[in-house]
Amino acid sequence: MLPKNRAALLNEKKNLPTGPIVSNASGSVSQNRTYQDLLKNKTDEADFQNILTAELYKVNLNGSKTLFKSADMYAGENFSPDGNYLMISTIQKPFSYIVPLNHFPSKTVVYDLEGNEVKVVNEVALNEIMPKGFMATRTGKRNMNWRNDEAATLYYVEALDEGNPENKVEFRDQISLWKAPFDKSPSQILRTKQRFGGIIWGNETTAIAFDQWYDTRNTKTYLFNPSDATQNPTVISDRNSQDIYSDPGSFETIKNAFGKQVLAIENNTLFLLGDGFTKNGQFPFIDEFSLNNQQTKRLYTSTYKDKKEELLSIEDFKKGEVLVQIQSKNEYPNYYFRNINKKDQLTAITNFKNPFESIKNVSKEVIQYKRKDGVGLSGTLYLPAGYDKVKKEKLPLLIWAYPTEYKDKNSAGQNNQNPNEFTFPYYGSFVYWATKGYAVLDDASFPIIGEGTTEPNDNFITQLVDNADAAINAIDALGYINRNKVAVGGHSYGAFMVANLLTHSNLFACGIARSGAYNRTLTPFGFQSEQRNYWEAPDVYNTMSPFMNANKMKTPLLLVHGEADNNPGTFTLQTERYFQALKGSGAPVRMVILPKEAHGYAAKENILHLLWEQDQFLEKYLKN
Repeated sequence: MLPKNRAALLNEKKNLPTGPIVSNASGSVSQNRTYQDLLKNKTDEADFQNILTAELYKVNLNGSKTLFKSADMYAGENFSPDGNYLMISTIQKPFSYIVPLNHFPSKTVVYDLEGNEVKVVNEVALNEIMPKGFMATRTGKRNMNWRNDEAATLYYVEALDEGNPENKVEFRDQISLWKAPFDKSPSQILRTKQRFGGIIWGNETTAIAFDQWYDTRNTKTYLFNPSDATQNPTVISDRNSQDIYSDPGSFETIKNAFGKQVLAIENNTLFLLGDGFTKNGQFPFIDEFSLNNQQTKRLYTSTYKDKKEELLSIEDFKKGEVLVQIQSKNEYPNYYFRNINKKDQLTAITNFKNPFESIKNVSKEVIQYKRKDGVGLSGTLYLPAGYDKVKKEKLPLLIWAYPTEYKDKNSAGQNNQNPNEFTFPYYGSFVYWATKGYAVLDDASFPIIGEGTTEPNDNFITQLVDNADAAINAIDALGYINRNKVAVGGHSYGAFMVANLLTHSNLFACGIARSGAYNRTLTPFGFQSEQRNYWEAPDVYNTMSPFMNANKMKTPLLLVHGEADNNPGTFTLQTERYFQALKGSGAPVRMVILPKEAHGYAAKENILHLLWEQDQFLEKYLKN
């Protein structure tokens, strides 16, 4: 609750500053992302502390309350599974102007139910200096939490490589256990070859752990005995995290006596629910995994060809009752109980109607095609309701996409789109324009691949243009479009894609770019999936920056941005400066800044205006 004597927030505009704003660099390498909404001055510091400060109360079921802990900057409260201990984390000083609050100092203390301190279990210093790389992490205890399958045991992770991916070590992370009341030393139970990715607890002898390594896109799954630290864990899955065809699924969990989620273990067997993506389509499945021999056995595979079935949870293991969701492209998702032991037995739970009747008859199909280097691509193609695929009227085409980086061509060419997924529009969808006489290719594949020692962004522009060319060629070959009337749109990194496509190709009549970043020198310590800094790869940063080539861009472009964008790297300034560069270079460009909006848009007035802006722009520069 708010403190009783909470002071008013300071008004920076009315209060004169008491001194200059000072930041220091110690001389150590510190490569931080370009975070938004950071503290900037002493006024921000005071208001931050004021806003974060609260009092903790114990509330009786009859509504009465008593003070449990006095005012402090509380950052998290977590009861032990048995309810006898409460772990509380608080933000400490000093604050920072260059990193967000999860890098601020913190202190974690375990209390009993009367509020008496049992143990200070963690203290974290201000962390402004991080090694380079997405697999970098801080030193000390991290990921501290209660073990779900025991009454009151904490587990935590510590880096064995000083948190630095460049250090060569046999094991990257170590996981330890610490039993309440913490009067004995913690015990180490597991070490991982790669960066720790999580644990699903089961019982005293069974748990599942994950690790991962971004540079190789590798992820491993381990079966281990948390009661025997001398026993080597068993690797039960070792795969490319982007290879969706090899995904073994997610382990099913149930609530235990403490009300916590743990592995569902029946007759020494675990269960896996998988999305079931294959080269022939999506067929979700349920596997059982034997703890005796680590072998899997298929229990159920969805066989729908005209619907999409999602397996949500196993409700009764003995009866084979599973909670599922079933939908089609024009049937709203509904919930059912499926009995996998009795063929085709479905019991309906919900009966939601389609709330988007106006687009239910829009034609929808997933098309697959190839890039000129042989990489498989796909996209969801929408055509106006009643479109005659025999007469084939030539339509204007809208492409919506978002680039994704891969380390191998096989994963990049896999299809994760299901044509039977319900057509569910949102404010950013292009699907609305299928009702206005446009063809729409939604979620078009735009893989950017860098195999071996080559990074994806080393050939970003070439692959970007090849992806677009392949998409247009595929739909043009079907005979549905006028290839001289094609527009491309994207949000965030997709907007960055749009600006580059209009700059480096003549494939498009116009483009729509929302909330993007266009000058990569303003994100010098990495962006998106790029780990190298600007000074390591200046040619990559400069070549990829549409701002650097603004004088070459002459295609009509609609730039949209939220006035209060809170996403790292996509400062509103990015759009404002890119617009000025384009305007000064004679490009036909329109800029729309949506008031009060963050990286995604929320206000009804802004969303309706956005749709109007896009419609007017497309009618002018594409359709007509």
